[in-house]
Amino acid sequence: MGIRAVLLDVDGTLIDSNDAHARAWVDVGYEFGHAIDFGEVRWLIGMGGDKVLPKLTGLQETDERGARMMERRGEIFRDRYLPELKPFDGTYDLLERLRAEGRKLVVATSASAEDLAALLKQTRLEHLIDCATNSDDAAESKPAPDIVDAALKQAAVPADEVVMIGDTPYDVKAAQRAGVRIIGLRCGGWTDKELRGAAETYGSPAELLARYDESLLTR
Repeated sequence: MGIRAVLLDVDGTLIDSNDAHARAWVDVGYEFGHAIDFGEVRWLIGMGGDKVLPKLTGLQETDERGARMMERRGEIFRDRYLPELKPFDGTYDLLERLRAEGRKLVVATSASAEDLAALLKQTRLEHLIDCATNSDDAAESKPAPDIVDAALKQAAVPADEVVMIGDTPYDVKAAQRAGVRIIGLRCGGWTDKELRGAAETYGSPAELLARYDESLLTR
C-alpha cells in the first residue's frame, strides 16, 4: 500500500523552536531558584516536561511546586519566545506535497496541548495537519513510545504503512519502540551519529523535499 500516513514531530522538526524551549527552561529556573544551564537543557528538548523537570530540578510534575513551575514555563515560552518563531525553510512545501499525495498528517509531540496549539497558530500550520497528539495523550513522553502509539491510533493506519519525521534521538527511540520507521532531520541540532537508528537523515525539511523522490516517503 505504500506510505499512507506521516507522523510529525514539531519542535526542531517543522519549527525552529528548540532553543526557545531551552531558554524558557532557563528563565523559569531563575524564577524558582534553580540554576539551569542552557547547554544542559538544550539537549533534553524533545523529551516531555515529565522527564525534563526532574532531571533539572529533582521535582516531579505531580508535586505542587513542580506543577507550578511547568505551568509557568509554558507561560514564559508562549509570551517571550513564541512570537518570534518560524517554520524551517521547506516546511510548508513539504507538508503540502505530502497532503497532495494523499498522506494523512498526524502530529506526534511531547509538547503540551496549549504549547502545540500556539505553535501551529503562530506558524500558520494548522490547516496542513489532519490530527494531533500531545502530552495529554500519553502516560509517558518520548523516548517512551506512548505518543507514537497514540498517533498511530489517530492515523488508523498500520505501522508498516507509516513514516515518522523527527529531529531528536528521543524521536528515533520512540518510533523504534512503536515499530515505526523514522526519517531524522538534523535541523534540530543533532548529528547523524546521534540520530542513529533513523532509516534516513536529512539536513532540513527543505533538503528532504529536494530529495523527496529518493526518500522513504515514496516507498
